Amino acid sequence: MKNKFVYILAFSHLCCDINQGALVAILPFLIASYHYDYATAASLVMVSNIVGSLIQPVFGSLADKKNTPYIIPLGLILAGGGIALSGVAPSFAVLCAVVMITGIGVAMFHPQAARAINKCSNAHNKAQNIGIFSFGGILGFSLGPLFMTAIISAFGLKGTLIFIIPQILISIVYKIFYAEFKRLGEITPKTATNTQTNGVDDWGGFYKLMALICGRSIIFHGFNTFLALYFIYEFDQSKAYANTLLSAYIGVSAIFTLLGGRFADKFGFTKMIKISFLCLLPIMIMLATAQNLGFAVVLLAPLGIFLALSYSPIIALGQGYLPNRVGLASGVTFGLTVSIGGIFAPILGLIADKFGLGYVLYTLCGVCVLPLIMAFFLPNLEKRQSL
Repeated sequence: MKNKFVYILAFSHLCCDINQGALVAILPFLIASYHYDYATAASLVMVSNIVGSLIQPVFGSLADKKNTPYIIPLGLILAGGGIALSGVAPSFAVLCAVVMITGIGVAMFHPQAARAINKCSNAHNKAQNIGIFSFGGILGFSLGPLFMTAIISAFGLKGTLIFIIPQILISIVYKIFYAEFKRLGEITPKTATNTQTNGVDDWGGFYKLMALICGRSIIFHGFNTFLALYFIYEFDQSKAYANTLLSAYIGVSAIFTLLGGRFADKFGFTKMIKISFLCLLPIMIMLATAQNLGFAVVLLAPLGIFLALSYSPIIALGQGYLPNRVGLASGVTFGLTVSIGGIFAPILGLIADKFGLGYVLYTLCGVCVLPLIMAFFLPNLEKRQSL
């Protein structure tokens, strides 16, 4: 029965994060329609995510204290509603307001949904279930650019109103299973999972993990925000082709997020994180220095693979370091995974405006050094569990 919840939550994650993928995909169309510069366009990503970074831990703490499953569909409606209105916003100020609504909805969804995933898991499938859940989210990121490009091509910017439809449909599913989700939320941690360590929160390990997540988030959001623009303006490709590449890159990431959870359960959380960043940095350097379009396109696959492998073990580690505050840990880890990179996006936009999009990739290579170093200082959760 618990597998049913995992897959419903994974599909909900898809419906939530398709809006974030759509947000980065609409930027080239906004730049073309309203002649925004890179920094202004990227500030929309910042506006959406700075809200999430501020309030997502609050919803995480609320999830620890109170069983509130209704927050999940409410967050989905807000996340989709903001993007739905983005194409019909009459001014930049209103546009900022509606993407803030999206940020609030995303912040509401993740902690409660991640807490529910924890309730469905045990020591043998925790990272796997997080991987399934995360797969849904990253698949949503992947479909977002394709969906956004298709509806704008067919209906113009007003087509964004269609983005509310998936949220309404999944909310109906939650209405049907609401009583079961409420009962799931009332399961005690001991019944739900045996992944507790010694019951002591390891704040030192959690702070180190947060530093790693900040670096990874900047890289993740940097590529999501500027990868399509990079291929449009540096390699003279069309918006449709560039957004297709973005979706393919995120699609590869989605698949290996799912596999990363399975690998982490088998080989260890910290080991997978180390491998991920050891391989990621040289791939990023090669992409930043690529002069040939074909070679740059080929590099997108390993880029997506090695960036994705760390995602599920990072979330599992966060919950493992704070076994008594799973909701807070989920809110902070999911929040930082998305929000810090979004807040940093306008800085990357300024770099692009002043020096060119190629220097954005050089900057991201430098940022990658932080998570690479921090990966080797993370406490080993598996050893703590054996104590």
